[in-house]
Amino acid sequence: MGGSNPYIQSAKYDLPKQKYTITFLPLNKVVEVDPAELPYSRDGAVGSILEIAMGHEIDIDHACGGVCACSTCHVIVREGLGSMNAAGDAELDQLDNARGVTAKSRLACQAVANGSCNVVIEIPKWNRNLVREEHH
Repeated sequence: MGGSNPYIQSAKYDLPKQKYTITFLPLNKVVEVDPAELPYSRDGAVGSILEIAMGHEIDIDHACGGVCACSTCHVIVREGLGSMNAAGDAELDQLDNARGVTAKSRLACQAVANGSCNVVIEIPKWNRNLVREEHH
């Protein structure tokens, strides 16, 4: 999957310039993000929570392939929200369709941390993909 959505303006963000960590709850999996290794996968914006998660075999549903055309990659940023790019209109429109939205909700495909602090992400129960397909 992956790619871009030609019908929306791409998210504006700054890539991190230093290493930082993302903790994925409730998995309690900590990933060190090294800016020199970006991109990790083709899902979501480069450096996005989704792209980093998928590159480290942490499954987050993303029915649209990470192009901000659905709300299935909805996550909650428990720590480090201030280090992320602002949500754009397209992301906010999609979040209107997500379950359990909070003031700290983001689409994992659009949320990019700048690396100024560590981040803690909660993957809501309904967004955890417990089915794994074998790689082809």
